[in-house]
Amino acid sequence: QHLEGRFATLLPVQSLAVENGATDGEDQLVVSATATGKTLIGEMAGLDRVLNGKGKMLFLVPLVALANQKYESFKERYGDMVDVSLRVGSSRIDGDGNRFDPGADVIVGTYEGIDHALRTGKDLGDIGTVVIDEVHTLGEGERGHRLDGLISRLKYYCEKNVGLDGTQWIYLSATVGNASDLATKLRANLVEFEERPVPIEPHVTFADNQEKTRIENKLVRRAFDTKSSKGYRGQTIIFTNSRRRCHEISRKLEYDSAPYHAGLDNRRRQRVEQQFADQELAAVVTTAALAAGVDFPASQVIFDTLAMGIEWLSVQEFSQMLGRAGRPDYHDKGTVYLLVEPDASYHNSMEMSEDEVAFKLLKGDMEPVITQYDEAAAVEETLANVTVAGEQAKRLNDRMIGEVPTKHALGKLLQYDFIDGLEPTPLGRAVTRFFLAPDQSFAILDGVRKGLHPYEIVAEMELRESRA
Repeated sequence: QHLEGRFATLLPVQSLAVENGATDGEDQLVVSATATGKTLIGEMAGLDRVLNGKGKMLFLVPLVALANQKYESFKERYGDMVDVSLRVGSSRIDGDGNRFDPGADVIVGTYEGIDHALRTGKDLGDIGTVVIDEVHTLGEGERGHRLDGLISRLKYYCEKNVGLDGTQWIYLSATVGNASDLATKLRANLVEFEERPVPIEPHVTFADNQEKTRIENKLVRRAFDTKSSKGYRGQTIIFTNSRRRCHEISRKLEYDSAPYHAGLDNRRRQRVEQQFADQELAAVVTTAALAAGVDFPASQVIFDTLAMGIEWLSVQEFSQMLGRAGRPDYHDKGTVYLLVEPDASYHNSMEMSEDEVAFKLLKGDMEPVITQYDEAAAVEETLANVTVAGEQAKRLNDRMIGEVPTKHALGKLLQYDFIDGLEPTPLGRAVTRFFLAPDQSFAILDGVRKGLHPYEIVAEMELRESRA
C-alpha cells in the first residue's frame, strides 16, 4: 500500500527480483546498472519482514556520507511505519551518541559501524534481513577483506540469535564481472539486468590540462541551461583526482557549484547535497574516491581525469561513476564526457597514457570481484573471528569468499600475543576493536613504551603510511 502511493508499476529489475523470491525470504545477488532501482528491492524485502514480525532490517553501505543520506531518506519515507536508526564507524572512537538505537526496526549502517558492534559484543537483536549495498567492495584492497569478514561474522551472529525463519540476505551491485561465481560463493540467487532505463551518451574530448576547465565550464553551462521533458535543469558531477583540484575547478566555473570530498565536514557535505537536490547548484566537483558514495541526481558526468589518486581507474570504478549520469524520474538521457590528455600520465608508476586508458575503459571488460588476503589481512580477520566466535573461528574463516590461510594466521596471532588459545588477549581485543593492522599496533605499542605523546605516535604512523 505504501509503495502504490509512490508509483504504479515496478521497474524491470524489481519485477525480476520479486519473481525470484525477494519478498519470499530468498537470498539474492542483484546486479544491475546504477539508477535501475536496486535499492528498492532491499527495502521491499526488509520492510515486509519487519512489518510481519520476522526481524529487523540492516541496510549496510561502505561510506558514512552514503549511510547518512540513506538514513535521512528512510526516515522520511518510512518513519511513520518503522523506527530507523544509524550506526557508522565513528562510534568506535566517540561512543554511539544518541542516534544509534539497537532496538530500532531498521538500522542503516556502514560496514565498519556494524562490524565494530559485532567485534565488541553488542546485541543487535533479531535480524530478519541484511541488505549489503555496493557488494563489489569485496574486491577492493583494504575494504574487501573487512567486508568479507563482516559478512561471515554477521552470518554467525544471525545463526545464533535469529529464530526458525532465518535471515534473508540481499546483495546489491552495479558492477560485478563474475556475477554467477560470486552468487554461488554467497549462496544467493542471481538476479541480473543489463539495460538502463535512461540511455547514456558517451563522448571523448581530447584536451590539455589548461583547456579542461574551459571545456568543463562550457559543458556545465549548456547542461544547466537545458531542461528535460520532466522539467529538470541538467546538472553535472565533475570527477577529478585530488581535493585541491576539486576547489580549483569549482572556483573557475561561472555557474554556482561546490567542491565535495571527504575532507569537508558532515554539515558542509549535507548542505551541498541539499543544494544540488534543490537545483541550486549547476555542478559538484568531487574526487573519484566518493564515486560509490552519494546520490546526486545528475544528468551529466565529466571526467576531468581518468586517475584515482596516482592510479588509473579500473573498469569497475569507471562504470560506477559513469552510471551517475541520467535518472529515470528526472532526465531523458545521461551524457558523459571523458576529457583526455593525449600521452599524459599523473605519476611515473603509470604504464599507460590517459588516451590509452580511455579506450580500455570504454571497451568495458569488467573485472571479477575477488577478495585477496595477504598476511596482515588474514591476521586481522582471523583475530576478529576469534573475538566474535572463539572456537568456531575456523568455520567463519572457511565460509569467507577469499582464501584465508587460517593455520598460518593463528600462528602469527599466538606469536604476536593477540590470542591465548582461542581467546583474544586484552591486547588482541584492543587491536580488533580499533581495526588495527599488526604493524599499526606494534607502532602504537612501541610509541607507548618510549613514552611518546599520542599525537607524536599518530604523526609517526601517518608518515610511515605516506612513505609506503
